[in-house]
Amino acid sequence: MGPPLYHLSDLALPSYQGDRWQHSHFYMEFFEIKGAVQDSNPRYHCQDPPTRPLEPLSPSQISDQGASDLGSGLGKCLNLSNLTLYMDWNQIGAQGASDLGSGLGKCLNLSNLTLSLRRNQISDQGASDLGSGLGKCLNLSNLTLYMEGNQISDQGASNLGSGLGKCLNLSNLTLNLSYCQISSQGVSDLGSCLGKCLNLSNLTLNLRSNYIDNQGASNLGSGLGKCLNLSNLTLYLKSNQIDAIGASGLGSALANCINLSNLTLDLSFSEIDDEGASGLGTALANCINLSNLTLDLSNNYIGAIGASGLGSALANCINLSNLILDLSFSEIDDEGASGLGTALANCINLSNLTLDLSNNQIGAIGASGLGSALANCINLSNLTLQLRSNQIDAIGASGLGSALANCINLSNLTLDLIFSEIDDEGASGLGSALANCINLSNLTLDLSNNQIGAIGVSGLVSALANCINLSNLRLYLWQKQFICFGF
Repeated sequence: MGPPLYHLSDLALPSYQGDRWQHSHFYMEFFEIKGAVQDSNPRYHCQDPPTRPLEPLSPSQISDQGASDLGSGLGKCLNLSNLTLYMDWNQIGAQGASDLGSGLGKCLNLSNLTLSLRRNQISDQGASDLGSGLGKCLNLSNLTLYMEGNQISDQGASNLGSGLGKCLNLSNLTLNLSYCQISSQGVSDLGSCLGKCLNLSNLTLNLRSNYIDNQGASNLGSGLGKCLNLSNLTLYLKSNQIDAIGASGLGSALANCINLSNLTLDLSFSEIDDEGASGLGTALANCINLSNLTLDLSNNYIGAIGASGLGSALANCINLSNLILDLSFSEIDDEGASGLGTALANCINLSNLTLDLSNNQIGAIGASGLGSALANCINLSNLTLQLRSNQIDAIGASGLGSALANCINLSNLTLDLIFSEIDDEGASGLGSALANCINLSNLTLDLSNNQIGAIGVSGLVSALANCINLSNLRLYLWQKQFICFGF
């Protein structure tokens, strides 16, 4: 027989003494077991932690009353220190969120909380009251809070932030407020409040698909800039209303995070042009301790000048060793690709580079120029180049390969050339060139959806057989995968 099932209302019974409640760690996920639940009452099961997949309840199962009962019961768990609670895709509104927050606020020993309330019906009032409750958890050090896709606007974001700003011991925070209705005022207040969390060292903040403009982005950065102990920051601002001014302002403000070493910044699907890309790069160059950077600027309006300017600015990040840069679906041509490569070659400590230039206007000259420039990254050992859907052709593919052969320390290479107008000659030439990468041990090469036939495949593989240190090869041709070992 499986573990017992209890009504949510059982949580509110002060006489309940089941031994599960004596545990300091409490894991809860709402689900039903096929054939075991015969009525429509919401149920829960707690265990430490689950050992098998759980089937979620249908969205109509849990409403305000269920969440309120749950909050009341949790408020009686005085020794609770670790709580994981998932209640996504239900019908919890303001009252349910408020009562849940009230209950959590009584868990004075709570230090680790994961609370997921995605895609409910929580309004500003519910978010505000939830924040108020969490603000009473003075021992909270690790918080993951998912509020994606609710009815939260500026007031809710501001008040939620106000509550979180009182969690003075908070060191790790993941907050998802994507797909809400938050604009400049709300995100500004949120940033200001989070700036009071002086012990915050790791922050992931997801605000994609809201209504955040330049002022909001700059003010958010200013608030976070007060988190002097912040070392790891992941910030998702995709699909907002941020242009050159906002991107530069955000970057300049983040430079005040003097201990920031790892940054992931997603500004894709924004309104950033050449000026914005260059300005953002210049600002980030002031993050003197930055060693790991992931920057997504795809689907913007960045051309040759912006790409070169961004690269030149990032070269001033003297401690940068790992870079992931996404400039796909932009307006970068041959000049831009070559200029970007030339600039990145000045990142003297760069050892790991992932560069996505898919869906641009790069031809043979640009591909060869990019490769030649990257060959000057003397410490580069791991390289991923995504160049699909450009106009590279046979000459460009061979030129790119020949240039990369000069990366003397390159041991791991992933090269994506899907939809690049490469024929048999190009495939054979690319293989012959890569054979000169004397230290290459791991190669992933995707040449799908080109014009490569039997002659090209034969020439490619024959050439790659001369890579004397190659031990792992993944080769994609027309959706067929070949994995070879022991070269």
